[in-house]
Amino acid sequence: MLNGLTRTKVIQFWLAAVAVAVAGGVALGVEVTMSTGVLLIASALVPPAILLFLWREAPPPTVAEIMHSTDRRT
Repeated sequence: MLNGLTRTKVIQFWLAAVAVAVAGGVALGVEVTMSTGVLLIASALVPPAILLFLWREAPPPTVAEIMHSTDRRT
């Protein structure tokens, strides 16, 4: 089910969720001070940055894939 999920989509979902939370807070009358703004920016940017560093695009090739990928006709 989650095989088609890419890094970009996860980051888009995260940023959309943070935007909805901020909009909901503003709609409910939450006072946005400097510390609240910094916390919101940090909660919006730090998890996607960690995700970019830790999520690999493709797994490294296995030994069997490396051995069988050589061209034996040369």
